[in-house]
Amino acid sequence: MEEFMTAGFWLAVGQIIMIDILLGGDNAVVIALACRNLPGNLRTRGIVYGTAGAIVLRVILIAFALALLAIPYLKIVGAVLLLWIGVKLLQPEGEDDHNVTSSDKLWGAVKTVIIADLVMSVDNVLAIAGAAQGAHQQHQLPLVIFGLLVSIPIIVGGSQLVLKLMERFPVVITLGAMLLGWIAGQMAYSDPAIKPYLPEAPVWGYAVAAAGALLVLVIGKLMQPGKKPAGAG
Repeated sequence: MEEFMTAGFWLAVGQIIMIDILLGGDNAVVIALACRNLPGNLRTRGIVYGTAGAIVLRVILIAFALALLAIPYLKIVGAVLLLWIGVKLLQPEGEDDHNVTSSDKLWGAVKTVIIADLVMSVDNVLAIAGAAQGAHQQHQLPLVIFGLLVSIPIIVGGSQLVLKLMERFPVVITLGAMLLGWIAGQMAYSDPAIKPYLPEAPVWGYAVAAAGALLVLVIGKLMQPGKKPAGAG
């Protein structure tokens, strides 16, 4: 029980909630699109059932990810993927990013939500598993479930508000992308294959995490398409 009162536990909870809100905005849009053709009396049920199925599936995937991250070198692979996800988060979205087929049948819409969420959840699963590494091993899965339960209602109920806030304050997305880089750095530094060869001082772990955050920011900004000069045709 004492583990639940530590700063590390609540820091990980905060990271998971922020990751879910940042990377889950797209999932909320997908849920809305998949259920848009349902009759009004079924729309809420479609959203609730689809979201519940997606949460269960995501918890199972994260449980597997937590186990897999104990295998040597996989954390390094995961860190590289997280860095790329962070860089992608800083890129502008394409017009066809939410091309989702909707259904006018309840279970058809629920199936679409679950499948779309599964396809889109690789980034969430990897980032959340990385954030959970900050907690004691036996509390990692409860931490993940707690973080999901807190953040999913925020995503589903306030997805439009969250998306508008991100549009109004782009720094939120930038900070979120850098958070993914930070987690990637921590993940790479704690890989079982290289951990024995690295200095034990905690400051080195923070230095590598900070390097990951800066790497995402620099590469993400360099990859952004250039804006046209004022007055250009």
